[in-house]
Amino acid sequence: MEARLNLFANPFFGKVFKHINAAGKAVSDSSLPAATQELVKIRASQINGCGFCTDMHTKDAAHAGETAQRLHLVAVWREATVFTEAERAALELTEQGTRIADAAGGVSDEVWQNAAKHYDEEQLAALVSLIAIINAYNRVNVINQQPAGDYQPGMFG
Repeated sequence: MEARLNLFANPFFGKVFKHINAAGKAVSDSSLPAATQELVKIRASQINGCGFCTDMHTKDAAHAGETAQRLHLVAVWREATVFTEAERAALELTEQGTRIADAAGGVSDEVWQNAAKHYDEEQLAALVSLIAIINAYNRVNVINQQPAGDYQPGMFG
């Protein structure tokens, strides 16, 4: 597979990515746990079929100390016993926030209230922002047919 555009050499995408990356930095600097952030990025990327982001975020998570068992079970988190209740709430919010077009009313009150039991207002704002940011990256990469597999942790920062 070959990408349709070279996103990394394209000056216009460079400008766009600069702003998206700045938003991502605000989230990564928030009090939302780093492990939760990676799980959210992985799950949204799986749902959206973004191989590039799935590759990147599973490798980044493993590099940061995430276990192989948990990484293998992200896609089936409902049946897995290895995630905390807070992580499960974040994953459910991620799924509903990512599948907005598939859900009649968007994110349900029940899912929001469950997330609000585990995360404070800053963390909820970071979580919502992260879901939006990773979905934006997923869409760019899927539209561009960005190949997956060659990412190395730390490659972009």
